Amino acid sequence: MGRSVVKRASKKVPKKEPESPCKQPTAQKRDPSLQTPAYHSFTTEETVTLRKSILNWYDRCKRDLPWRRLASAEPDLDRRAYSVWVSEVMLQQTQVSTVIDYYTKWMKTWPTVQDLAEASLEEVNEKWSGLGYYSRGRRLHEGAQKVVQDLGGQMPRTAEDLQKLLPGVGRYTAGAVSSISYGQATGVVDGNVIRVLCRLRGIGADFTTPTVSDALWNMANNLVDPDRPGDFNQAMMELGATVCMPKKALCGECPVQSLCRAYKKVELDSASSLRKLVIKGANTQISSIPDIEECAAAASCPLCIPPGDLWDSSLGVANYPRKSAKKPSREERTVTCVWERPGEQGDHEYLLVQRPQKGLLAGMWEFPSMLLEEAQTVKQREDVLCSRLQEVTGFDVSRKDLQYVGEVIHIFSHINQTYLVYFLHSVPVKAEGEECSAMRWVTRRQFMESAVPTAMKKILKLCEGQRLLGDVAESSRKRKKDVSDIQPPAGKAKVDSKQRSIQSFFTAKK
Repeated sequence: MGRSVVKRASKKVPKKEPESPCKQPTAQKRDPSLQTPAYHSFTTEETVTLRKSILNWYDRCKRDLPWRRLASAEPDLDRRAYSVWVSEVMLQQTQVSTVIDYYTKWMKTWPTVQDLAEASLEEVNEKWSGLGYYSRGRRLHEGAQKVVQDLGGQMPRTAEDLQKLLPGVGRYTAGAVSSISYGQATGVVDGNVIRVLCRLRGIGADFTTPTVSDALWNMANNLVDPDRPGDFNQAMMELGATVCMPKKALCGECPVQSLCRAYKKVELDSASSLRKLVIKGANTQISSIPDIEECAAAASCPLCIPPGDLWDSSLGVANYPRKSAKKPSREERTVTCVWERPGEQGDHEYLLVQRPQKGLLAGMWEFPSMLLEEAQTVKQREDVLCSRLQEVTGFDVSRKDLQYVGEVIHIFSHINQTYLVYFLHSVPVKAEGEECSAMRWVTRRQFMESAVPTAMKKILKLCEGQRLLGDVAESSRKRKKDVSDIQPPAGKAKVDSKQRSIQSFFTAKK
C-alpha cells in the first residue's frame, strides 16, 4: 500500500527531478521569477561556510532532547517519522521545556502510529490537556488513523506526500519530518529560522507577506546541507532558540556572526555614531560620512526595511525581523457555573459538560457555560446561566441559589476570554440528563485527569480559593465568639495588678 503511494507521487514530478525518496518537493522548488538582490543572498562560498560552521556548532552545543534521542536511535523509518511528527506538532507555538514532559508521556502511551490510531479522541484530549492549541492533538489522531486505514500503516516518505496526505501537516512540519526522518534535502522555515535568516541577510520587510515568505523558503532550500539535512535544519532552529533569540541575542556566541548583515549594520552604526561624536568634539567640518553598507536597491527592494520605517539603534539586531501590527484579539465574555454536590465517597463532585466536536476546544469538557453575545445586566446573565443549567440537567435552578465568585481571564491565540464565574452547591440529585454521554459528575481528582481546558482549572482554583477564604473567615468568627463566651461582661472585668500599674504609669499626676 505504501509503495503505491510513493509511486503515484513520483508520476507528478517533472522528468528532470530524480526518482528518489529525497527528491525536492515540487511545492518547495526555487521560484526562478524571484530575483533576490545580492545583498540578501548567500554566495556559494558563504553557503559552504555557513553549513560547516553551523553543523560544527550543533554537534558541540545541541540540547539533549527526548525526540532527538529517539529519532537518532530508531531504525524503523515509520516509528522514527511518527516520533518526529509528534514532537514537531507539540512544539508548534509551545516552549521546549513544556513539551518534554508531554512528549515523554505521549510516546510511553502510544509508541507507534498504530497505537495512536486505536486510541479514542477522549484519551487523546486527556493526554493533551494543558498543552494548548487543542486542535493539534485531534489532527495527530486523525492523521494516525489515516496512516493505518488508508496507507497500510506506512508513513508518507516525502515532504510533498506528508503535506498532501496527512491532515494538519503543513509545509514546515512536512519538511522537518522528511529531512530528519528520511534525510530528504529540503529546508524548513519556522519562527526561529525566520529570525536567523532575516538577521543573516538583513531582511527587514514584513516576513508574513508572500514575497518575503517565498524568499525565505527559497533561501532555506538552497542552504540545507545535502549530506545532513535533518541536522542542518535542527541546527538552524536550535540557533534561533538558544543564541539568536528575539530580544537578547547572544551575538558573541553565534557561529555564523561573520555572515550576519544585522550584526554588521549594528557595528557600522556604532562606528558611524562614534565618528560623528569625535568630529563634533573636535569641531571639524567634514563634507560627508561614509554610508554604511546597504542593499543597492534599498528604495525599491521588497526585502529591505520599508522607507520611513525607522531603524531603532537601541534594539540592535532585534530590528530584524519585522512584521505587520498584530490584529487585536476578539473580546468575549462567558458566564459559567461550578456546580458542586457531595459525592458518594464523601468527596465533592463537579458537573462537567462536553463541548461540540468542532470549533474552539472541540470535544473537551468544561463547567456549564454560555457565551454572552452582547452586554447584559447581572439579572440577564444569571437568567442565561439558569437556562443553561436547566438545559443540561433538566432541573430548575433559581438565581438566588447562584453565588457570584469573580472573573477569570484566559487568553487564547485570538480571543481574550473573560469568564464570569458562579458557584452552586446542592444536595445529591440525579439529573434527568445524568446518563447523557455529554455530561458527567467527577471528583476533583477525576477533574484534573479529564480533558479539561486550562481555563477550567483556573476557574476551579478560584472557587477553591474563595471557599478557603470563607472557611478562614468563618473560623475567625467562631474563635471570636468562643473568646467572648469566656470573658466577663464589659465593665466588670477584673484588672490585673500588672496591667493596673502600667495604666497608672501613663496616668498624669494631679
